[in-house]
Amino acid sequence: MATTTGELPASAHPSTGGPSRTAAPAGEPRDLPSPELADAGGLRDLLPPELADADDLREIAPADARELNKVLLRRLRTLEEGTKEYSYVRATLVETNLSLVRFAVRRFNSHREPQEDLLQVGAVGLIKAIDRFDPDLGAEFTTFAIPTVLGEIRRHFRDTTWAVHVPRRLQELRILLAKAQERLSQDLDRAPTVAELAEHLALSPEEVVEGLTAANAHTAGSLDLGGSNDDDAPGPLGDRIGEDDRDLALVEDLVTLKPLIADLPERQRLILSMRFCEDMTQSQIGARLGLSQMHVSRLLSRTLRHLRDGLEDG
Repeated sequence: MATTTGELPASAHPSTGGPSRTAAPAGEPRDLPSPELADAGGLRDLLPPELADADDLREIAPADARELNKVLLRRLRTLEEGTKEYSYVRATLVETNLSLVRFAVRRFNSHREPQEDLLQVGAVGLIKAIDRFDPDLGAEFTTFAIPTVLGEIRRHFRDTTWAVHVPRRLQELRILLAKAQERLSQDLDRAPTVAELAEHLALSPEEVVEGLTAANAHTAGSLDLGGSNDDDAPGPLGDRIGEDDRDLALVEDLVTLKPLIADLPERQRLILSMRFCEDMTQSQIGARLGLSQMHVSRLLSRTLRHLRDGLEDG
């Protein structure tokens, strides 16, 4: 970390709303503060004797890191936010506790999300834990930080990793189904059926199917990819799974025509109905209405021209 500036790295600032893509991966070796900076920050006077005498704080044992955490957290509460000293202490806490983030990320190894992204999301959760932790309550920082980091990662999965928006209820049902499938697969030595999942979770088969379908929305395949090895059809998938629906334009025309037809005189509406709904000829229409075929033709032409003009104006 850039400790020489006393500034907090951009990837570790909660106001960004998420991790920075340009941040260094959290898995790199830790860069703890140099002795000179520790002295400049006024920290050595607060350290226990066994830590204060260390030539380099970067060489302290992991067990001593807990004592360093306590010192840094107490010191952070006495500093004014926004000062160089505050940024330095806060950044040091982030660097010394990144192992907690790596520990939390290991719980999500089965997910397809890149590990570097999860490390950065977890770092945001670590910063929130540092900002919210009260050392005067007597609890260990790790017992507070790990649930906070895990919560931030789960929130990331819930809000940003779904290819299609899925209701919260179905997201939670997907998790229950995944756990039930794993447990029943071990007990039955095979994949469980929908009925077995429904009985195990006390749900209806329809709810199970809905949850399994929702799980497919977590990731999406590209329409630009070719077919599978078993698919002999050439070209991208998007060229083969759909086409323009010609009836869509017809629906739009019918919706536009409805008020235009409603405004026609009753006799013209009747002629339209007999011609296009009953499929009657002009002569048959004239015989029913007591009109000549020529008169019916003129009325029909006038009506269709009026409707055509209305469609063009609409």
